[in-house]
Amino acid sequence: MPAVAHPAATVVLLRDGATTCEVLLVQRNQRLSFHGGAWVFPGGRIDAEDYEAAASRDHVLAARYAAVREAREEAGVGIAVNDLVLISRWVTPELSPKRFDTWFFAAPGGSQAVQVDGSEIHAHRWIAPAEALAAYGRSEIDLPPPTFVTLSELATFATAPDPLASLAREEMETFLPRIRSVDGGACCLYQNDAAYDDGELERPGPRHRLWMLESGWKYERTA
Repeated sequence: MPAVAHPAATVVLLRDGATTCEVLLVQRNQRLSFHGGAWVFPGGRIDAEDYEAAASRDHVLAARYAAVREAREEAGVGIAVNDLVLISRWVTPELSPKRFDTWFFAAPGGSQAVQVDGSEIHAHRWIAPAEALAAYGRSEIDLPPPTFVTLSELATFATAPDPLASLAREEMETFLPRIRSVDGGACCLYQNDAAYDDGELERPGPRHRLWMLESGWKYERTA
């Protein structure tokens, strides 16, 4: 049986940079067992206090309060629950020994100074999505697959209001990856990929996948 996927929340904070929109990435402590040392968006498990704040057992509503709390605890940034835009839901693959069911939100980052907690989070940076992907390609930073894919989607926007307005108009997308081994790495399949059900990577049809190869990562998506 698959391990239980713990409910969690993540917030993608956006602001206008000098030439394009920027996102806030924070670096996880190297000692953490789950993506230790990786650069991610602020986030974590949904706690009992989040359900209490939501006055509900609804995971999505509690996730909103968890996202606000994690932004405050990990980055010292205050955001409002009503400013959160639900953009995606990521569920860890069923074969993983440690799993999370994470709700991704986007919100305006504003001009607040970032102060990391120094415990779970050791560093931060505001960075353009395209530059973060380039830094990963140069092996300067480590990005988990959900962060890589989210940055790839955001890299097409110029200013912070653009992605927020666009994402608010779109339906939330759920990602339950299915991983296939290939020469030189792996291919991570997402819903709506022609190969999602049977793993036949050459099957004609739409593509929605992340190539995780030793030679580099590439997010592939067709209309």
